[in-house]
Amino acid sequence: MKQSMAAKITKAILVIIILAIFTSPFILMFLASFKTQSQIMSADNLFNFTPTLKNFVTVFQEHSFFKYMLNSFIVATGAVGFALLIGLPASYAIAKYQLQGLGVVILIVKIIPGIMFLVPWFMLYSNMGLVDTYTGLILSHMLIALPYIVWIMIPFFESLPREIQEAGLIDGCTNVQVFTRIVLPVAAPGYMTCSLLAFIHSWNNFMFSLTLSGNDTKTLPVAMFNFMSYAQIDWGAIMAAATIIVLPVMLLALLTQKYIVSGLSAGAVKG
Repeated sequence: MKQSMAAKITKAILVIIILAIFTSPFILMFLASFKTQSQIMSADNLFNFTPTLKNFVTVFQEHSFFKYMLNSFIVATGAVGFALLIGLPASYAIAKYQLQGLGVVILIVKIIPGIMFLVPWFMLYSNMGLVDTYTGLILSHMLIALPYIVWIMIPFFESLPREIQEAGLIDGCTNVQVFTRIVLPVAAPGYMTCSLLAFIHSWNNFMFSLTLSGNDTKTLPVAMFNFMSYAQIDWGAIMAAATIIVLPVMLLALLTQKYIVSGLSAGAVKG
């Protein structure tokens, strides 16, 4: 009994330490968003300070952050949506027909640094008039979303019992109907998981948006970069903007936590 209690106490201490390590940057960022510039730069005001909403007023009134939030939402949602339309059938076909070579090609595309695509994309987009458009950003962000969806869903589809799919064919369903009516409802935890991960990466993407966006389609990470200048860095506004960027995806992750856990665990082992 003593050993069991000691093990529980040790486990609790380790959990607290790990939580402190991973959450301390977010806590400090959140606190800094309510501080003045001088309070942020002083170590004496780490927790003892008078909160102010000036940084959030600056972010929303002087920099039109609602517009940038809408831009980020449109781009991330569009990229994930189109990636699901392509990635789910592709990953199902790879899993069903064991097209490992095609899977390796998609993995190679994921491994290649995204910066290698920027110059060709910019030249192509400039000729096609896609710079500073939602279409151009969505297509570029699909390079992030599509490999995530394919590589998470391949093992998930492989783990599904073939008997379920064969039963649908026996009942008169076509392959498309088996996929849409039987496989997709069962695979909901899997594609909810990869959709959330792809959405987060698209939401936080800076490099593609910096190069291919403009005044009309500027996203949140690029807008936050505007608070940095040669002469001064507005740390308060940066912390407030970072808090605004992080909170939606954190809330989304918390609300869909059970689907993420079940989705990752279900696709981890073939059954």
